[in-house]
Amino acid sequence: MANPPDIMNARKGMAMFIVIGIVTLLIYGLLVYYIGRSIWKWMSPGSSRLLKILYIVVLTVVSTSFISGRFFSNITVLNIIGSYWMAIFYVLIILLPLMHVGLWLLRLTSFRRHYMEKIAGYAVLVLMLALIGYGTFNAYSPAVRSYDINIAKGAGSLEQLDIVMASDMHFGLLSGKDHAERMVKEINALKPDIVLFPGDIIDDDMAAYLRQGIDEILTKIQAPYGVYASLGNHDRFEGEITELISVLENSGMTILYDETLTVDDLTLVGRRDKQDKDRAELSSIMQNADLTKPVILLDHQPNALDEAEQQGVDLVVSGHTHRGQVFPAHLITQALFENDWGYLQKGNLHSVVSSGYGFWGPPIRLGSRSEIVQIHVTFHE
Repeated sequence: MANPPDIMNARKGMAMFIVIGIVTLLIYGLLVYYIGRSIWKWMSPGSSRLLKILYIVVLTVVSTSFISGRFFSNITVLNIIGSYWMAIFYVLIILLPLMHVGLWLLRLTSFRRHYMEKIAGYAVLVLMLALIGYGTFNAYSPAVRSYDINIAKGAGSLEQLDIVMASDMHFGLLSGKDHAERMVKEINALKPDIVLFPGDIIDDDMAAYLRQGIDEILTKIQAPYGVYASLGNHDRFEGEITELISVLENSGMTILYDETLTVDDLTLVGRRDKQDKDRAELSSIMQNADLTKPVILLDHQPNALDEAEQQGVDLVVSGHTHRGQVFPAHLITQALFENDWGYLQKGNLHSVVSSGYGFWGPPIRLGSRSEIVQIHVTFHE
């Protein structure tokens, strides 16, 4: 039976969640109204009441499609509209205020206001399409980033190890079959010794992952020491976690779910995601680990570097941050994480965080790019 203080805390937490949700929806609604009104004014469609009602209905359906698509994941068109709407929404929230400030300044000149509003509207439209096009290229054209690190431990007869790491694939509807095939081709071209996937392999929807045959595609990855993965906050679905793990392992990877595994003279450790309430302490997971061997940790979110260093981890690979995915969100990830992207050495610990191979929400990247990470490790005692 729950204690009264626990019940009170749970109620307070729920109340806070509801308040934050309502405030967020109100702000979002006001921003959608701002966008909708700006577009309507620019189009100047006249005073037709029927046309205005139709416009409001279309705007309402489109602007709620991303949220409603979460509840109706089987309606493909709704989810595609929702994802691209989020891209349009983000870009317009940046461009429209700039346009309105510019128009306000032009009032001080002799330019005709209506004429300038039309020109400014077309300029915003062109810029929006250009930014979405550029962002789409960044999202679907992965770069390969390489790091060289030295681990001061012996690994038996193994002097060097070529690791390829990809995180945050978010495989599903838009990060689909073609994107998966592109990744497999790129990974195999790098000729890795071992492949690591530190979480967010699917995008909350195992059905879309299976429907597109991505499980079959991933079995074509070639690596002598195998493919290993941990789970992220989006690696979930309505069924039991054991079913998800089974599907992913049938895709040719070994899931490390708060457990360690010895692979030749390497110790691999995989953690549950930080949002998993049953996530074990790293000290508990590693209590029987052989620390004389190089220890490689897969941890989706890069927020436990001190703990990893204290427990004797040599290399931790992570993702989750997407490097913000869209500018200026990278400023938030930089504030939240000690290492939000790239490479950081902390004592004997090497941390490598990827911006991710896929994307979440809008299928664009602005200020970041999808990537596959290659880590060349040299061992020496």
